[in-house]
Amino acid sequence: MRPTPDPALTAALLPGGVRSVFQPIVELDTGDVVAYEALARGPEGPLERPDLLFAAAREAGLLAELDGVCRIAAFTGAATHGLPAPLALFVNVEPEVLDTAPLDDLLAIADSAPGGLRVVLEITERALATRPAELLRTVARVRELGWGIALDDVGADAMSLAFMPLLRPDVVKLDLRLVQERPGPAIAQIMNAVNAYAQATGAAVLAEGIEDENHLAMARALGATLGQGWLFGRPAPTPAAARTAGSLPPPVADRTVDGSPASPFGCLPAGTILRQAPKALLIELSKQLEREAMRLGETCVVTATFQEGRHFTPSTMQRYRDLVERTGFVCALGEGLPAEPLPGLRGTDLSADDPVRGEWDVVVLAPHFSVALLARDLGTTGPDLQRQFEYALTYDRDVAVRAARILLGRVAPRTAVPASAAPARPARPAPRPEGRTPVDADADALLRSAMAATTSGVTIADMRLPDQPLVYVNEAFEQLAGLPRAAVLGRNCRFLQSPDTDPAAVTRIRAAIDRGEECRETVLNVRGPDRQPWWNEVHLAPVFDTDGTLAHYIGVQHDVTARIEAERALLQERDRNRACLTRIEELAYTDPLTGLPNRRRLEEQVETAIWNARSRSDTVALLFVDLDGFKVVNDRLGHAAGDELLQVVARTLRGRLRRGDLLARLGGDEFLVALTGLDPDSAATEARRVADDLSAAVGAGIELHGREVVVRASVGVGVYPRDGEEFAALLHSADVDMYARKSAARAGRASAPSTVPVTSPS
Repeated sequence: MRPTPDPALTAALLPGGVRSVFQPIVELDTGDVVAYEALARGPEGPLERPDLLFAAAREAGLLAELDGVCRIAAFTGAATHGLPAPLALFVNVEPEVLDTAPLDDLLAIADSAPGGLRVVLEITERALATRPAELLRTVARVRELGWGIALDDVGADAMSLAFMPLLRPDVVKLDLRLVQERPGPAIAQIMNAVNAYAQATGAAVLAEGIEDENHLAMARALGATLGQGWLFGRPAPTPAAARTAGSLPPPVADRTVDGSPASPFGCLPAGTILRQAPKALLIELSKQLEREAMRLGETCVVTATFQEGRHFTPSTMQRYRDLVERTGFVCALGEGLPAEPLPGLRGTDLSADDPVRGEWDVVVLAPHFSVALLARDLGTTGPDLQRQFEYALTYDRDVAVRAARILLGRVAPRTAVPASAAPARPARPAPRPEGRTPVDADADALLRSAMAATTSGVTIADMRLPDQPLVYVNEAFEQLAGLPRAAVLGRNCRFLQSPDTDPAAVTRIRAAIDRGEECRETVLNVRGPDRQPWWNEVHLAPVFDTDGTLAHYIGVQHDVTARIEAERALLQERDRNRACLTRIEELAYTDPLTGLPNRRRLEEQVETAIWNARSRSDTVALLFVDLDGFKVVNDRLGHAAGDELLQVVARTLRGRLRRGDLLARLGGDEFLVALTGLDPDSAATEARRVADDLSAAVGAGIELHGREVVVRASVGVGVYPRDGEEFAALLHSADVDMYARKSAARAGRASAPSTVPVTSPS
């Protein structure tokens, strides 16, 4: 049974009950107004504020209706005030009503605005992870209508960065904290991704929350070209007619929507070179892509197919558990896979005739990286690991985006009937034979005695009375509630809910009651006059009258606080263990003397840089640094001085490198340097220049305990792909080059008339 709507909410849903106010969006360089955002306001009174208005609608199950009313108010207001082209109107859609938003019905209203108003629909990041399939369908509908897309609150959640390349928004709206808070690593990561996307697509970057000149300066520094906030104007009933009008940049071109391949493998462009490989090789390639995804972290989307659910083995499950914990979004598709193969992993059961069923696909998408392994089963027989596939490994971003969209479009399709479309009253059991009463007096007395004796809390609510009050509670419930029955009878049981209880659980309970169905939930209640919290596992069951009318709800309650607290303690212990393992992993990857990464960590970083170089037009160089004269220092001044010398050399090398270059200690008196992002045409020359610069910096002299220590550095160079296509080959090449240069330097010093002392007084 749907709760009786608040009278103020009922008034808001009537024609004219919601009005729009308009806040300008300006071009930062010129100050011209390029658009207005329509913001909803309820009727004067308790629900005038939009947050309270939408909360009331959500509680009453009328969110879809309110969402549609707000958009109608926005378009009607724009038409009434004569908002002309080329100005644009920004309107919002609530994530919960993505599938039911009546966008088509509003197209005529938008077109009726003077000059053909340009409409931009704002989608919040809250819809991204929970309902990706519905979100992508909504975006496609919006594009068909000729409207634009704005991704709202970017930066409030890493998921918005992960899905940005898939949604291809025309406008990226930065969350206001980016301009109002002090810069930090998180903001730098967000801006790195947003600016890369904007430069690649031509999308506009809009900074929200600009309230003063400091905010404006920060918005410009972050790369925003558009701004919104009180500095430019507060929301007003009418657009500011005196402002100079400009226009938004053109819509973002999306090459990934051309054509409609039935499966990811069909996304490969004509002429793609296909290779054949056994399943064993595809497994190893997939694992490598999974490792890449985990390095990319929470801004990464991973989509994968498994043909059949039986291929999702325990070892695969462990790998995907790690992916879920360390990346932004992961889904797995296969015949027989459940909707959630493990917590946090989105699954989809493919039908046997789905073309994706015959493929092996792994797509990894992040703001600065994209790769797709797309394979097709050739139907060969024999041992499973030797089954043959034809495949392509592509770093083409458009192909990866198109493939990921095809897979995400199959994730968890919404099948439930929307609340607004559900019948007013669900079907009821057939009436009992005429003349038969539900229970006789003796049975009723026996039932009440049984409920009084049980240790479970039992309540009965009368659904025929206003506000569905409690009409019966047993002694066990009095103890659970910490109140006598006189204090609870006649009241709706919601007064026992804690303000901290999960609103989603409450929504599910209300939805079940609305349908007249049983439900079981665990909610946070309060006990006694001092309202101490306790966890209540409640089972609700409906009771119908002889005519099929819902009459009562019986609730059976159990105090599960001890269990919940134990589960939370286990989770906290798991988190502590995970933090400890993370620290152990850090130590395993770090040289304890210099604090630099060790060879193992650098090897992973270089392999990642090589992967990135393969998909871009740059390259990588590896430098092998070996100290000459270190053993003499160790012997004459002691090991403590030798350790200090290595620390000073590490700082010297780090100070001569760019911020993005990599430095590690290989062991003993050997160091490794990786130079990334080099121009292939000049990589060898640039790497040798850096090598000579490092050698000169180390040989300039170092002071230890009042004495000047003179050591030299021989530096060898290996360049990808000229000297090798993997870390081991590059290291070997740099090592050979280093020894050749060391030998040449020794020969030169041997023919010189004098030598430089190892140490000298300062």
